[in-house]
Amino acid sequence: MAHIEQSEYEKCLTRISEILSGIVEYAGAQALTRCPYKNAKGQCTAKFGCRYQRKPPVMGDRQLCTHNDTLDYRSAWESDPQEFEELRTTLKASKQERDERDRQRNSSAVQSGEKQCVATVGKTIFDHADVLGVKVPTSCGRMGHCHECIVEVRRGLEALSPQTEAEAFLNDNYRLACQAVVETASQDVEFNLLRRSPQILTTQTRRDVQLDPVVTRQGENVCYDGEAIDQYRGHLLGLAVDLGTTTVVAELLDLETGRSLATASFENPQRFGGSDVLNRISYDSGRFQGELHRAIINSLNTEIREMCQQLGIDRHSLYEILVVGNSTMRDLFFDLDVQAIGQRPYKSLTEHEYRTGQRETTSLTELARKLRIYANKNARVFGVPLIASHVGGDVVADLLTIDIESQDEVVMLVDVGTNTEVVIGHKDQLITASCPAGPAFEGGLVKFGMPGCEGAIESIRYEEGHFQCRTIGDVEPQGICGSGLIDLLAELRRNDLMTPKGVFAEKAYEFTIVPEQGITFSRQDASHLAQAKSANHCGQVILMREFGIGPEQISKLYLAGGFANYVDPAAAIEIGFLPRVPAERIVPVGNAASSGAREMLLSGRKRQSIERLIKTITHIELETTPDFFDVFVEGCQF
Repeated sequence: MAHIEQSEYEKCLTRISEILSGIVEYAGAQALTRCPYKNAKGQCTAKFGCRYQRKPPVMGDRQLCTHNDTLDYRSAWESDPQEFEELRTTLKASKQERDERDRQRNSSAVQSGEKQCVATVGKTIFDHADVLGVKVPTSCGRMGHCHECIVEVRRGLEALSPQTEAEAFLNDNYRLACQAVVETASQDVEFNLLRRSPQILTTQTRRDVQLDPVVTRQGENVCYDGEAIDQYRGHLLGLAVDLGTTTVVAELLDLETGRSLATASFENPQRFGGSDVLNRISYDSGRFQGELHRAIINSLNTEIREMCQQLGIDRHSLYEILVVGNSTMRDLFFDLDVQAIGQRPYKSLTEHEYRTGQRETTSLTELARKLRIYANKNARVFGVPLIASHVGGDVVADLLTIDIESQDEVVMLVDVGTNTEVVIGHKDQLITASCPAGPAFEGGLVKFGMPGCEGAIESIRYEEGHFQCRTIGDVEPQGICGSGLIDLLAELRRNDLMTPKGVFAEKAYEFTIVPEQGITFSRQDASHLAQAKSANHCGQVILMREFGIGPEQISKLYLAGGFANYVDPAAAIEIGFLPRVPAERIVPVGNAASSGAREMLLSGRKRQSIERLIKTITHIELETTPDFFDVFVEGCQF
């Protein structure tokens, strides 16, 4: 063993002690000023959200830490309780002084609905939503990854920071709440969530359905179509989803009793890709293909979580999700290529395969886990079959709701929406067509148009030179929904305030409907509604002509859609929105697609019977009609 000089050993020990003392001294100084989660590159290593985190310049890098390194963290553990309370009081007073200075410096506000707060430069829309008490969905901790916090900026887009790379998939005035930072207090910012809750009918009449679900319990096994997929967990749940272009309705059902456990409705979050199916098809063909699928799945998962949490039920008891919707909405939900639907002959891939004999049905069945749906790992998702082209599973559900198979006399079904569908006939003969009406009656294109959510004007009367309005929820008006727009057009015509061609009296450009809220209605708004109304008119007129009947020969006109039960039939007929069928024959059936989806979820036999019915329906392509343009121009008149 080598001999070690004692003096050399002591010199080395002294040197090591000096080095360690220096490290301790440096660490002590750093502890006074530096966040323990901030690394040497100025990046944040924390696995939680922090107000000082900012997006890195290069995607994939860690978040940047923008803390100014001036806080002494030791006081948190070195101060006694009395000192802590004194410090807390001092900090609170200091914050109040800063807030007051901010209020004096900032003249602008951030608003959502009726809620409003002072705009703070440097804060995101998400931060302001926290102050307002507005619940914005997110599952990524505000990092911009989940794309769930999409908001529509209605005013003040210029006051916000430029779009980040995480928002590149968004068009127009849509932003991620976690990325949009208020950069200037020069103007107000107003935003809306994409997940507002539209008004839905919860009291509509429902037919009794003989329970025959595809999901059954056999002893302690849960079976799907006879195949064991799980052990019984105390519940057999199913979810019926009516996937509209504008509005989504989801109903949670007990498959053992048929009882409805919960119902939710929300605006379709895909509208950042366009307000109608053709725009969404175009969007999905670009570099952000799949974002629309991701948006609807994320929103549906949020609703499922909230339902299960409120009911105290495990999501693993959810074994089937049944989806109805037009061809585009359904196929986007299943993450299929929808480009074929936007090109002549406007048929989905599944319909092409069906017509060439490659499949026996246009229905779809997929594992929920493949679609990343919050349900049992072996749960199935069933996409109701399509009729033809844009006429999809939502119309199939409508026909089930009105019990078309028992109709001996000629009836007409009009499902009003962004994509309106019309069906005429009886149990032995049915013809149908799709009308690309657009979103004007569903909250789009019209400046103060909105879906049937709380605050929407649903009824309007013109009395003594003023418009009298009633809103959903009897709250302050925020805009006008479909039934209110139909009323408004009828009132303008009745009082000679508008000509049949949409020209306002005294050549005015707009009318003020609610002065207090600044809600107006312009000639441009009327023009958009005229075109949407005319699309409905074309479908009704051409199909009646094809079937060889007039309005007086229709025994019943079933009016379906989100706002169908709130439409004044007399007003709708006066402006040409509906044919001149005697008012007593008009039967509102509300969310008929949602009711039909419920029936198919509870009964496998219903699914089989509707499959047979679909094969007997004749689809009419309106645009191939020789005088289509003439009929459309005529329909534009009020």
